[in-house]
Amino acid sequence: MEAAATAALVVLAGYLSGAVPWGVLLGRWRGKVDLRRHGSGGTGATNALRVLGWRVSVAVFLLDFGKGFVPVVVARLVGLDGWWVAAVGVAAVIGHCWSPMIGFTGGKGMATGAGAAAGMFPWVLLVFPLMLLVVALTRYVSLASVVGSIAVSVTVVLLAALGRVEWSVPLAIVVMTGIIVVKHTGNIRRILSGTERRFGEPAGG
Repeated sequence: MEAAATAALVVLAGYLSGAVPWGVLLGRWRGKVDLRRHGSGGTGATNALRVLGWRVSVAVFLLDFGKGFVPVVVARLVGLDGWWVAAVGVAAVIGHCWSPMIGFTGGKGMATGAGAAAGMFPWVLLVFPLMLLVVALTRYVSLASVVGSIAVSVTVVLLAALGRVEWSVPLAIVVMTGIIVVKHTGNIRRILSGTERRFGEPAGG
């Protein structure tokens, strides 16, 4: 019972960690603006780059990455079972995407999901060159996020099938990928219609 209670508390801590809206907080602190009311309306690093510049964007990305990575690492350090660790990672992404601190709205989960996935299986970070290639070819950050997430999911499922990783890892990553894809539905529609904002275009572009 005590172990289950500890695990549940760590999952809750993962959710609350993910729920901290760093993009909104840094936007108000550094630029006196609410990112939700400018640019694309997103709370993540991409919109922070358009509205507040690269320094704030990098800070938002690292903090969003960390709020997925740190809870998962803590869960592993306290000895939680792999399925509980997976639940912590998913909880962090849910907290980021539907934060009670900003009316159960939030970001699209990519940075936090990457952090959580890296905490479970660090090799997933090798997907970043693929994402950079997609951005270089298309200038669509949203497309890179979707492609990168799906690529990681397929890879870890194959690794689990080969017995290289526990099944808790691909299950968590597939769930997080599903959330990320759903949150990018509007972006996908705009890409198909040719109206999606490309990387490097100004906030009002």
